[in-house]
Amino acid sequence: MTESKENIALGIMWMLGTMCLFISMDTIAKFLTQTIPAPQVVWARFNFHILCMLILLRGSLFTLIRTENLKLQLLRSTFLLLATTMFFTGLRVTPLATAATIMFLSPIVVTMLAIPLLGEQVGIRRWMGILIGFTGALIVVRPDTGSIATGHLLVIGAAISNAMYQIITRKVRARDHAMTSLLYSALVGALFTSATVSSQWQTPDALAWLLFLTMGFLGAASHFCLIRAFSLAPASTVAPYTYSALLWATLFGYIIFNDLPDRWTLIGATLIVTSGLYIFYREQQIRITTDGT
Repeated sequence: MTESKENIALGIMWMLGTMCLFISMDTIAKFLTQTIPAPQVVWARFNFHILCMLILLRGSLFTLIRTENLKLQLLRSTFLLLATTMFFTGLRVTPLATAATIMFLSPIVVTMLAIPLLGEQVGIRRWMGILIGFTGALIVVRPDTGSIATGHLLVIGAAISNAMYQIITRKVRARDHAMTSLLYSALVGALFTSATVSSQWQTPDALAWLLFLTMGFLGAASHFCLIRAFSLAPASTVAPYTYSALLWATLFGYIIFNDLPDRWTLIGATLIVTSGLYIFYREQQIRITTDGT
């Protein structure tokens, strides 16, 4: 596979599109979980994702399914299954913008877990960024109001599982093709949910089947767009645009569910986004210093 020529403007557009697709998928999932069991929605997300991949890859399927990191790919896919299951279940009772805000904890958790799992060093300034990010999360969930909502706890669990998924992705991307990782992203989820979903199966109507298919397509397309974004522009340029997800989540949440984030969610989101951007900035500075460029 030939490398694409760098095109920063186009890379940013691909990343903005990626976030729109991800939130579109989450919006459909939230809509479906109002009437359909969450495990069945998770089943649809992974199985129709796999279906899209099979159609897309066809002749190259047997080449791309080969991996030098089978155990890590399966573990990575398992964490994505856990993240999706907890997120979709929590999303049923959590406003879209609030859920998107809590999920912004993932890159902050990645930085924290990179110390024991990847052997990385984290200095005092990045630790301050981590603390600010978690302060923002506490403001969003507001435990001082009596109890943290179950939906919030599930989304926090999803953010942690997603962080583990991202850490393992760092380990496998150096040796496996990006499309191989994309294929394995849905493999464990498709197999596990197909084996367990029958106990909670609810016969979907025509609209639900259409939304199932759309959700699977959006899942595959969003990951493909993410790959394109990082192939066209440096990560340091496009990664900050992942925070555009909050704008899409606020817009779709208002249009579809008549939900708007309250002032505390906005304050918490500001702290989380600010800390995430600062941590990313520090990582880039350290990488430049280490590389001597």
